[in-house]
Amino acid sequence: MRRLAWTILGLTPLLGVFGFAAWKARAVARELVDPPFYRAQPLARVEATYRELAEGRDGDPGGTWISEEVGGLQLWRFRRPATSPGVVLLLHGFGDDRWGTSPALKWFPGLDAAIFTYRCRDDAMRRGGPVPAVTFGAEESKDVIRIVHHLEACGRPRNRILLLGRSLGASVGLLALAGLEREGKGPLAGIIWEGAPASSRSFAERLVRGPEDRAWHVLAPPIGAVAAFAAGHMGGYAPEETDLLHRTGGLRFVTPSLCFLATQDRLAPPEVQRSLAARFQDGRVIEVLTWHLHCADALGPAYTNAIQAAVTTWFPETERGPAGPRPMR
Repeated sequence: MRRLAWTILGLTPLLGVFGFAAWKARAVARELVDPPFYRAQPLARVEATYRELAEGRDGDPGGTWISEEVGGLQLWRFRRPATSPGVVLLLHGFGDDRWGTSPALKWFPGLDAAIFTYRCRDDAMRRGGPVPAVTFGAEESKDVIRIVHHLEACGRPRNRILLLGRSLGASVGLLALAGLEREGKGPLAGIIWEGAPASSRSFAERLVRGPEDRAWHVLAPPIGAVAAFAAGHMGGYAPEETDLLHRTGGLRFVTPSLCFLATQDRLAPPEVQRSLAARFQDGRVIEVLTWHLHCADALGPAYTNAIQAAVTTWFPETERGPAGPRPMR
């Protein structure tokens, strides 16, 4: 009996470690499929923000909103008062929606814009559920491809469509771009991306690690792997479907790219960002000594200037013609 007691006592720390790992993996898995910090904004607030954007301020010309349903998705399009050479599709990040990312259209004063929430999660949440799981790009990228096809059908050639994504929006954009380029129908006008998580497993591991390596950081890889597997099971997808390096393997992107790379980013590994950026034939990388999603704050006006310089290059005046491109219907 005494030997059994000592055996149990000796195993107690190990059991504690396994218990902590199981609890942490479950918590992270739930965060991956349903970000705890995301709450859909009341429609009144969304509509007020859209009215302000339509009015235009601080040099932005504003525009007019229209909406339509596209394959079960609610697409909002923003038309500038003057003829636009193209459209920027704004892709929101982890725990965000169309409202949260809509102000980004002010970075593109000369372009029309389009925006939607992946899988209509905001509308589902306002109705009280059930809310579709976040699939970390596996399903969301298919939504983006569907919207690009719709914009093409409405008269916007593929080379007049620009993608903008930050954080998970960058991962979604890159996964969608891989699918679009594999169609063999030519490049998009460009993609602007920042802080793309490498995969659901990588992101889960880094959530465990936290802003700095905690005492349990040695457990981060196995906990992240278990959390990603559990999240995939809950969301109905395979974790490898979210792996950017795997999903873009063998591609040499012909779409031009502008990448803002936060060199201190712990959620989107800089080495993975560099590897992805190297897969573009025509790409510019701006490295910034900062953390996840803080490149705009760190660069100030230089951030907007870099975006607008890319837009000027990708939508040259000489290609627009006197009457501009065929407008969207």
